[in-house]
Amino acid sequence: MSDLIVKRGTITLPDKRRPSIRRLLASSQTAVSVLVSLALLMAVWQTSVTAFAIPTYVLPTPISVWKALWAGLMVNPTSRASFLYHLVDTLHAAIFGFVIGSTFGILLAAIMAESRLIQKLIFPYIVGFQCLPKVAIAPLFIIWFGYAIESKIAISATLVIFPVVLNSLEGFLSVERERLELMTSLDASRWQTFRLIKFPAALPFIFAGLNVGVVQAFLGSIFAEFMGAQRGIGVVIAQLSTISDTAGVFALLLLLAASGYFLIEIVRAFQRKFAFWSGSGKAIEIG
Repeated sequence: MSDLIVKRGTITLPDKRRPSIRRLLASSQTAVSVLVSLALLMAVWQTSVTAFAIPTYVLPTPISVWKALWAGLMVNPTSRASFLYHLVDTLHAAIFGFVIGSTFGILLAAIMAESRLIQKLIFPYIVGFQCLPKVAIAPLFIIWFGYAIESKIAISATLVIFPVVLNSLEGFLSVERERLELMTSLDASRWQTFRLIKFPAALPFIFAGLNVGVVQAFLGSIFAEFMGAQRGIGVVIAQLSTISDTAGVFALLLLLAASGYFLIEIVRAFQRKFAFWSGSGKAIEIG
């Protein structure tokens, strides 16, 4: 009965298509705005390079970048000359590192939220490890795990843990006292309180941390490839930089930007599905 609308004495069904139509129109307007701004940016870029006679090894034209990107994507994906071949390896390491780091981070935050003593003992070490320069500890990971994908996964997971722990812990500790007191009055167990009250309430914070973490995982994988790896986008960028192929480097940067946006959209899709009531959470920024 709640879905019925009474209008002038007549009971009618609501038009469920209207929200979908509005979302479709909003998405279309956003897409048009992005395309228009992108076209203007490309025009200004092309005009600036031509008008000021900027050398291509300093700033390539959008056309040359597009040609380099197209050439790299059209190569057989199983060939080491293909951009997709190296992108898959980078994404593979980033996704595995993200899953490992986020799972460990959420579990660690839950444990610290349930025990103040454990929180006081562990949290200073987490903060201290986060303050260590990653440039200094990355060679250790390469020594321990080698130049294969394992070192990239380890570095990615390490960068994910802190933002996920920080945001998840904030979420677990922000539950209203009244709700906890209600569970206590109902004689609920500690696990029931966590499962039914604390975890759902912390989901917006958890997803806020995951949005930051997925970017950190992607950056960690690329950073590890710069430090030393057998394949990956970072390896190709380093190789192209040595021969001053700036157009190829820009093409790879565009590919990385699109891939990073795709990863964030996947996390946000899960957020809309599992924490739809919260809207967009506020992430604790990681410097």
